[in-house]
Amino acid sequence: MKSKLQPHIKRIFTEGFFPYLISAFFVAFVALLCYPLVDTQSYHLVSYILLIVVFILATFMRLGPILLAATLSSLIWNFFFIPPHNTFHIEKTDDILMFALFFSIALVNGVLTTRVRQQEQLARVREQRTDTLFQLTKQLSKAGSIDEVLEISIQQIRNHFSTDVFFILQDGNNILFSTGRLQKEKKLNEIEYELAEWCFKNSQEAGAFTNKMNSVDYTFYPLPGTKLVPGVLAVKMEKQFSKEKRTFWLTFVTQISNAIEREFLAEIVTKTKFLEESGRLYKTLFSSISHEFRIPVATIMGASETLLNSSHPINIQSALFSEIFSASLRLNRLIENLLNISRLESGLLSVRLDWCDINDVFNKVAEDLKDDLKPFKLSVFIPENMPLVKIDFGLIEQVLYNLLFNSTQYAPVASEINLISAHENNELIMVVADKGPGFPESELKNVFSKFFRINGRKTGGLGLGLSIVKGFVEAHNGNITVENKYEGGSKFTIKIPSENPEINNLFLENE
Repeated sequence: MKSKLQPHIKRIFTEGFFPYLISAFFVAFVALLCYPLVDTQSYHLVSYILLIVVFILATFMRLGPILLAATLSSLIWNFFFIPPHNTFHIEKTDDILMFALFFSIALVNGVLTTRVRQQEQLARVREQRTDTLFQLTKQLSKAGSIDEVLEISIQQIRNHFSTDVFFILQDGNNILFSTGRLQKEKKLNEIEYELAEWCFKNSQEAGAFTNKMNSVDYTFYPLPGTKLVPGVLAVKMEKQFSKEKRTFWLTFVTQISNAIEREFLAEIVTKTKFLEESGRLYKTLFSSISHEFRIPVATIMGASETLLNSSHPINIQSALFSEIFSASLRLNRLIENLLNISRLESGLLSVRLDWCDINDVFNKVAEDLKDDLKPFKLSVFIPENMPLVKIDFGLIEQVLYNLLFNSTQYAPVASEINLISAHENNELIMVVADKGPGFPESELKNVFSKFFRINGRKTGGLGLGLSIVKGFVEAHNGNITVENKYEGGSKFTIKIPSENPEINNLFLENE
């Protein structure tokens, strides 16, 4: 309550004609209290008392009321207390001198006290504003993005200037947006936008309380920068800032502008790096895809041309047809991987869970890869008491397909590839292990990254298979890990939540 009343009390003592009335009242009241001393020789004492009153008033009021108090106290002392009474005539020379000194001391004392008070108030205001700018700079330095800078700035301006603003930034090509960066609902009309654009391009204030089209509601301030102008600041003010407050305001805006420019430049650098990386990745990916697609297409075209242009024995025709079929499978696998990674990144992947027999999944994958698995020994282990598991059959089939195919590309011929399943603690566990070269320890963390391929290993593919595996497993709320086996080779372990089915639940779901 006290903090709310203080501004009102201060306004009463400093604005309008009321301070003059208060000043006159206090002088008259003190003179009335001293009136019993009129007929005594202590009238000099009254002058000291009135001087004290002027001094006290000077600590609270501005110069005008103090001049009134000094003049009024001199006249009252002369009229009522200096003989002859009730007249402004002074007979004694020492009384005339005393009156002159009284008036001079009262006047000088009041003026000097008022100036000291004003200087103290000014110093306090400057100290407060310096601290405010320091706190603003401190908060802005912690901001990690343009939006954070703007949120802090809007709040601080509201706190210290009691006005709402919005920031209109450029798009990086020196073209202003027509809406606020944070407040999208605040949109400039055509005239306001033209004025904001003029302010932006000329780095000069425009709008209300300026020389440039002051009929609009907003005042536009450019956001000055050392290397570029990030945009403009739009503010709607009820009255123009005073000279000192305007200086504080412009310093405030400069601090904010520097922070915006810093984050704006950082954002541009990030976008530039992203575009460079995207361009580099695009070239690499395009080159890789072109190479990977060219091989099976060339095989298909070559075998087909051979079959069309000449006749061959049955055994040669069969071999050519087999090459066409193998190349078609490879081409289909590349296309499937590209489509799957697109589904994962677009968020369009949907998981359709159903109770499945893991034997069916393993058999389907082994059948699809029978030609690739011929040079190897595939060992499958499924416990006899293995329950049904709730999975998306097609996605898990693709997961195991990619892992087994990956093993066939790296493991030495005639080596053993293990495919293991288990069900523990309401989790489906699947393991794919081989005796290939494994992965470099430094690269294990990157195994599931897109387009990851180990340098020096010239197997086909785009480096998407393991990334798709990870995405499909996580779509089941599961996880996959990879490690190098002690005796050599790699081991992939998949864990997917799958409750132990109850026969009643199975019947209910089938219904």
